[in-house]
Amino acid sequence: MPTHGRRMNGTQARSGIRRHDTSALSFRRAGADSGEALASLQCALVALLALSAVALLFLLRGLDDNRLVSWRWVFAPSDLLPLLSILALGLSLAWWASRMPWNARPAVPLLGLFAFLGCMPLWSEPEVIVDAARYFVQAKHLALYGISHFASEWGRQIPAWTDLPLVPFLYGLLFSFAGETRLAIQIFNSLLLAGTVVLTYRIGNALWDRPTGMCGAVLLLGMPYLLTQVPLMLVDVPAVFFLTLAAYAAIAATERGGRVRLLAAAVALALAALTKYSAWIALAFPPILALFCSRGERRPALARAAAIVLGAMALAGAVLLAKAEVIAGQIALLWSYQLPALERWQEGPVSTFLFQIHPFVTLAAAGSIVLAILQRDSRYAAIAAIALLALALGGRRIRYLVIAMPMLALAAAYGLRVLRQIPTRQFVASCAAVSALAVAYTGYLPFLRETSAENLKQAGALLDAMSGDAVEVIVLPATRSSVNPAVAIPLLDLHTHKRVIYRRDLSPLPAPEPAVRVVSPVRFTWEYPEAPFLLGPHEQRAPVVLVMSAPDQSLSRAVASRLVGYVKLRELAVRDPVFRFQTLVRVYQPT
Repeated sequence: MPTHGRRMNGTQARSGIRRHDTSALSFRRAGADSGEALASLQCALVALLALSAVALLFLLRGLDDNRLVSWRWVFAPSDLLPLLSILALGLSLAWWASRMPWNARPAVPLLGLFAFLGCMPLWSEPEVIVDAARYFVQAKHLALYGISHFASEWGRQIPAWTDLPLVPFLYGLLFSFAGETRLAIQIFNSLLLAGTVVLTYRIGNALWDRPTGMCGAVLLLGMPYLLTQVPLMLVDVPAVFFLTLAAYAAIAATERGGRVRLLAAAVALALAALTKYSAWIALAFPPILALFCSRGERRPALARAAAIVLGAMALAGAVLLAKAEVIAGQIALLWSYQLPALERWQEGPVSTFLFQIHPFVTLAAAGSIVLAILQRDSRYAAIAAIALLALALGGRRIRYLVIAMPMLALAAAYGLRVLRQIPTRQFVASCAAVSALAVAYTGYLPFLRETSAENLKQAGALLDAMSGDAVEVIVLPATRSSVNPAVAIPLLDLHTHKRVIYRRDLSPLPAPEPAVRVVSPVRFTWEYPEAPFLLGPHEQRAPVVLVMSAPDQSLSRAVASRLVGYVKLRELAVRDPVFRFQTLVRVYQPT
């Protein structure tokens, strides 16, 4: 009996344990179900806020004073329903994406692939910023005459204005290997944006954790203005990539050491220094960030950061000292012309931080300051330093804020850490990204394709379909704009494989008065000399392109004489009411 009693007690005990385990399991399941229900409710509220934010911005679009893609130009009243419909579809995809395991290994390359694919529809955007003409001319010099010619003549025969040499050099290499095609530039810039997204993740992961890094990378895509810059032959996207690369390389080298890592970090920082002058305000940021990230002893980390800075100074300094006279002239021009001009070429912070950067990013970045103070997180200070420095400049002109956008995205991701549910954080970041893409696809892209810059793009495609290997271009004086209309010639050359010959003898263009020109925001178009490869010998039977500012412009006797024996093949007359500089095109072929 005692034995039997003990067995009964043991059975009862085991039964009690099983009942206890079942109750605990049921309790955990109930807790999980409650957590999922809470996360679903939060996501529904976030989706409603995302829709409401875009709708409210649409109604207040008159407050957007951006100089390129203001919402008051981009959207008509009838565009609200299509925009919200596409956004609703995007939010459903964002909800699905936020349910995915972002901590899985393939998530990071898939994110980079998503960024690249997201840029592809924007490749049909025309070259709307005339600054591209400078970079095209410099790059074509390298493609035609070689690297040694570029190295020796940059800043002399190759006019440099206020540009640094790295990005035109890279564009010239692309032309050398892939041919003189705009598509190569767009693929390259899209790859750089995808790389910047991945590097933003890696910095966030090194600073804090993987979820923060992933959210920061996705939030970087929540800035629609940045997306418009990717298809353009400018320096902003390469500059932000090299600065972000320098930051991550400095973190890796300072944390783990090694000669190869230190050299790579120094090279990356030197490359960032050679992209554009406005990036110089942030060159101290990568080594400082690396010091804040270092979890080892302070003295070795400080020595490694100093080695990175000294190595970068030696590498970049060798290039800059070789062109010391050119660099000195550029800095003087920046000080006397560009810096005072910022007071005249301004955009409001409402435009920059609500319309051109998604409000979720702005609000989360603002809240991150409070969160970092409460948690006494010193690593946040490095992110905040560059973000605040760029905000002080970029608050007046968004083009100068682009280099700090990855850090602004990471600050916003840090602010989202206040949300305990990681899927909810992921959904907030995804909502910002799909909202920016919806705005870019439904608003920015159609608007930009309806500007007169589209005429040059279509003319290039038309010329490529014609026989012959050369085309002559005649430019008529501008009627409304202070831009030198001859700047359209390299932009047309960018869009066609034909050899472009500028008939300067038939294109007398009266320049503005010196007092007006010296303060003009497009001063470079008058002071940038024509490239020698555009002034080739005349082709008597080549097609002729006439670039005009208005469809009713009269032709001079010399131009009319040149067109004798020619018939108008096509007139490309897309006009926009926003920009003063218009490029209307007529294409003539021999009868």
